Amino acid sequence: MGKFAKYEIDLKALQPGAVVAYDYELDNAFFEAIDSAEVQRGNVKVRLVVKKTAGAFELDFQTDGTVIVPCDRCLDDMEQPVTSRDQLMVKFGEEYGEVDDLIIVPEEEGTINVAWLMFEFVVLAIPMKHVHAPGRCNKEMTRKLNAHLSTTADDEDDTDVDEELDDDAERPIDPRWNELKKIIDNN
Repeated sequence: MGKFAKYEIDLKALQPGAVVAYDYELDNAFFEAIDSAEVQRGNVKVRLVVKKTAGAFELDFQTDGTVIVPCDRCLDDMEQPVTSRDQLMVKFGEEYGEVDDLIIVPEEEGTINVAWLMFEFVVLAIPMKHVHAPGRCNKEMTRKLNAHLSTTADDEDDTDVDEELDDDAERPIDPRWNELKKIIDNN
């Protein structure tokens, strides 16, 4: 048996109109087995409901939990809550394929392994920016960063987009950029 055998779902065994629920707990062992750089530890619960419809299967994933990711500011580990609800359609075909939210599995196999799908949904639920709450970052790292920055990390979060645009308007433009703008204007 493979390390993800418990995430294998036998679609052929489902009767028409059947609705089956599966509960999975994605723990540190799961994330280590996936062996990906995005997430290596966490505790996430996934509720998967599989519904067989005419000629297809609806997979509804409800994901809730926390993962451990590095803070973008101080690089220390931090807990990041993740929540998502995702749906996929699965149909039988001649060979495996994916098109948008439709997965085609070979009819002769009749099974789908949802381990990688659940991992992808967890990774997609992680915000682009993950930073400790104010005052929780590694003090030594914050001190070192502040020594090398003209603005502090706290100032960066408080900066308003409109203020940034105003600052850009006040700064003198490097004459080399003016020459490049002429190229764009000529097109």
